Amino acid sequence: MAYGKRDKDKPLYVISVVSEILEVHPQTLRMYEREGFVCPRRINRQRLYSDEDVRRLNLVIQLTKDMGVNRAGVDIILRMRKRMEAMQKEMMNMMDLLDGEAQREFEKRLKKMFSGDKE
Repeated sequence: MAYGKRDKDKPLYVISVVSEILEVHPQTLRMYEREGFVCPRRINRQRLYSDEDVRRLNLVIQLTKDMGVNRAGVDIILRMRKRMEAMQKEMMNMMDLLDGEAQREFEKRLKKMFSGDKE
């Protein structure tokens, strides 16, 4: 791995550091773990959070505290987001299989579809 480029899933942070970064009580992080919103790795019974865990927790906090979404809503949003990311990855893989002109036409159709333009 190149210097300066980190694996976003590598566990790096203990709970006290994450609670400071996100400005929440460590008990809040434990509650989010119990709810299944994040699953930090454990080494010698110590929770270690990755950059991806911190990013996900930040989203959960924004949804619950800033937008007033309840925990059931957060769960639905996180599952939908995961599915959308998987679909996007699959679309990118499909794009790689298309030749130049077909790829441009497909991109054009996708942009039109997602921008809400009517034909």
